Amino acid sequence: MTTCLMVGAALLALSSPDFTLRWTHSVEKIDWVESWQITGPTLTLTHVAIKGSGAGMEPADDATLENGWWVWRPDQSVPRLTLAASGATGAGWHLCTTSGCQDLGTKPGPPLTLKPCP
Repeated sequence: MTTCLMVGAALLALSSPDFTLRWTHSVEKIDWVESWQITGPTLTLTHVAIKGSGAGMEPADDATLENGWWVWRPDQSVPRLTLAASGATGAGWHLCTTSGCQDLGTKPGPPLTLKPCP
């Protein structure tokens, strides 16, 4: 079964409803990884891991430290994600699925919106 994710104006066909976003915080230069799942008309955040804390990166109260990463399972749903494309992180956002990864927002530009396809 194929699932569809809109990335800006483009459609991305996914073999699974699961994807991850990885980036480096633009101020703290700390790695951040989020696991998401397309659940009907929403995106559900199922897992977060950050390599440290600081400037707006505080781990959740129930986070645990595992192999140097703060991890927790928020189970939070949103209709869309808006990703800043500041170019300040040097690498932008890495969106990964079971079929591979692609970089988003590596150069300064307008924000990118991710949302389930209608």
